[in-house]
Amino acid sequence: MAGSVCATMTLLMCVAGSQALDLLRAAATSGNHHSTPTVHCWCASYPNLTLCSWPKPPHSPPTHYIATYSERHRQLDTKQCQLIPPGSSSSALISASSSSDQLWHCHLPDLKLLTNYIINITAVYPGGSSSHLRSFMLEDIVKPDPPVDVRVSPHEFRSLLVEWSPPPTWVNQDVFPLKYQILYQWENRGSPKSVNLGPFENTIVTLKGLMPGRTYLFQVCAKELLGLGECSAWSSPAKITIPRTKL
Repeated sequence: MAGSVCATMTLLMCVAGSQALDLLRAAATSGNHHSTPTVHCWCASYPNLTLCSWPKPPHSPPTHYIATYSERHRQLDTKQCQLIPPGSSSSALISASSSSDQLWHCHLPDLKLLTNYIINITAVYPGGSSSHLRSFMLEDIVKPDPPVDVRVSPHEFRSLLVEWSPPPTWVNQDVFPLKYQILYQWENRGSPKSVNLGPFENTIVTLKGLMPGRTYLFQVCAKELLGLGECSAWSSPAKITIPRTKL
């Protein structure tokens, strides 16, 4: 096309100490500034549920996306990623904690263990395209969904029982069990205080030595038992005030 110039930019970024590698590549007709998808990938249930997400642009959305992935050393053998549009919270693949009216998702089924993959998310515009390529190994991106149904109840004087249920999306509890951390917070003379406890392998814990009359806020996060990946986001909080008298 006369008067048009195609510009390409490539940025390679390696993160020390991890398997992650990001390669950003943007190509567009001169004069058009297209948003490059910012892609985040995680494994919500090792090893069978891996998702990637990226926000839809607030202005000038692309006409469509192309989402493919391949093993890093077999890049000619590409597969299509299952695209899930924003607002598809009814999808069984997406938990309530990760669904959003502003996020695109794609599902990567049947990934192999201990294998490097590259995912390519390309946003296609009338005047060009922009792509985000991300390399990852499944074991590095394990991140369960938060535990659910956190319950706190008085147990003995100055003691509480904290209970919760595993994230329902983590379907291989027997083969790949989880461990948990508890965060509890309170205020002391207007200053916020917090304690992080764990890990715990059970889903019920007794906490002792709490202050009568004080209000506490409890949250729980989940992590794969052997330490793969990272802890989940914190659960919804449970709030309780410690009784001032013995039960």
